[in-house]
Amino acid sequence: MADLKIELKQLIIDTLDLEDIEINDIQDDEALFIDGLGLDSIDALELGLAIKKTYNVKIDANSEETKQHFSSINALYAFVKQAKA
Repeated sequence: MADLKIELKQLIIDTLDLEDIEINDIQDDEALFIDGLGLDSIDALELGLAIKKTYNVKIDANSEETKQHFSSINALYAFVKQAKA
């Protein structure tokens, strides 16, 4: 379980070139966008493509449900785990 969360955190850091952020800086229940980590819509597109490519999951960019999946590491973890099942 924890391994996938660590992978997701590292993917965020690597994909978005977050040089000043380490895995331990990203809390599992912290917001990824606006508050919390402070990502924006461009980051969302890049991250979505990276997740799609890395985990071979389908992401509907226009879905309200997708916004919920990208709200935190916990939500992203649940989405990727369910999509891979």
